[in-house]
Amino acid sequence: MPNATFKYLFHSGKNSKAGYYLKAGFRDILPDSLYHRRLKKELDACRRLYDEEYIESRVNHYCKFDTPRDLGPDAQPIGSLTKGHHGSTYYYDSREILQWFDPTLHWNHLFGDVRDIPPYPAVVKTRSIDVDNSNSVILKLDKCRHYVFLRDRKSFEDKSDRAIYRGQVGNRENRRIFCDLYADNPRIDVANTLANGSIFAANDNAQNTAPRLSLYQHLDYRYIMALEGNDVASNLRWVMSSNSLAVMPRPTCESWFMETRLVPGVHYIEIKDDFSDLESQLDYYSAHPREAKEIARNANNYVNQFRDLRRERYIALLVMQKYFKLTNQ
Repeated sequence: MPNATFKYLFHSGKNSKAGYYLKAGFRDILPDSLYHRRLKKELDACRRLYDEEYIESRVNHYCKFDTPRDLGPDAQPIGSLTKGHHGSTYYYDSREILQWFDPTLHWNHLFGDVRDIPPYPAVVKTRSIDVDNSNSVILKLDKCRHYVFLRDRKSFEDKSDRAIYRGQVGNRENRRIFCDLYADNPRIDVANTLANGSIFAANDNAQNTAPRLSLYQHLDYRYIMALEGNDVASNLRWVMSSNSLAVMPRPTCESWFMETRLVPGVHYIEIKDDFSDLESQLDYYSAHPREAKEIARNANNYVNQFRDLRRERYIALLVMQKYFKLTNQ
């Protein structure tokens, strides 16, 4: 088995699923009454710890509506949530917040890679941008996969002056177009890792396939493509925590990471939707390394706001408190 395979298996850079499930499973078996009794005390303590203007800004970003709304006919008690509702990571991530509240309170939820806007207020992982998305209330879901932050020991100057893309293309038209456009370009290392969770290309007839790389292997490159898939670009968070630069078209979908608050040329390199200006953008930032490093620093600072896990939980608790209050509960 190639060395690259061992690197991917044992040093991928991703969060430990075993650790995640162990911690989440232990938390889940604790009596909810412990959390119910602590809710007011925890909110009061966090109110003294954190900047309330900042907290309010994020709460109102995730839960946009400010007047009462009907939950509709299909709302369910939060206490009825089971692991069968789409997947155990969504269950555990929801339960981490819901177990603080009365289990008879009702909600709607749309788990998975969601772009559609629900007809009634519902908790989602992601929502489309540039539409009336106020019924989509964002929580930090599937976080073991999506919220990975790396420690990058390699400076921008010491990285290869190239861009890299590794990802599953599947039926994602934007990724297919990108791979076809830059498949033979020496400046951009492009490959489709395909589906089925395989380290190796799963289809011998597919073009431009290659094994997956570890997240750390990506950091050998100055520029890392962050292309949306079914919803957001799942690599954007760890790329922005590194000394490499995220390169992408303007986002069309957002998550708990608040992609709509990212500023082109400040937090990432923006390219056109058809990818036609990629090389000219790489040329510019390679000729202006000081500006490139400033973008990397800004991206690191943006990521840092998500590292305080107690504050993250506090914000999520306030999001759900607002949700329950404005749905007349």
